[in-house]
Amino acid sequence: MPLTILRACYHRPLKKSVGAARVRLGRNAQPSLLIIDAQRVQNTDSARHKGYDAGKKVAGSKRHLAVNTQGLPHGLIVTTANVTDRHGATKLLCQQRTELQSIHTSLTDSGYSGTTFAQAVNQWLPHAKVQIVKRLEQATFVVLPKRWIVERTFAWQDKHRRRWKNCECLLNSSLQFAILVLFALLLNRL
Repeated sequence: MPLTILRACYHRPLKKSVGAARVRLGRNAQPSLLIIDAQRVQNTDSARHKGYDAGKKVAGSKRHLAVNTQGLPHGLIVTTANVTDRHGATKLLCQQRTELQSIHTSLTDSGYSGTTFAQAVNQWLPHAKVQIVKRLEQATFVVLPKRWIVERTFAWQDKHRRRWKNCECLLNSSLQFAILVLFALLLNRL
């Protein structure tokens, strides 16, 4: 079964579950702010699809994730590590454009800077603005506003045994296990 068909089958229940969890938390079912980031994951020897991220010096795959302010997922794709953060997020927004029409602001890190990503966001989400949250030039650790939420969601995923490293042979299998973990996180919220 092609990857696009599996993704379409699994995102409909994911969207309903996220909306129910948001309503239970006293929020609107549709978010207005989206936080986007990518996580690089090393592959094991069994993985067929491998890429190399020269910036982080990691061979493996990337998980591109879009979450709301509660850390609940609104989009997820898995690519090889050589796909840039901007291209992966653009593909994610393209596939989830009908579900994300209520978005007004998109928070990202400096890996998404540039006019091409902002134009792609305006193409798929016409009312959304891209806001880049840059690191502060300090010697000490500082928590960046709202950016920590997507990192926390990645940490929640990494607590599951099969998510700390990509042990799957195909990217499609890796995507399905990531979606199962996100469903488990949502069930804890409901």
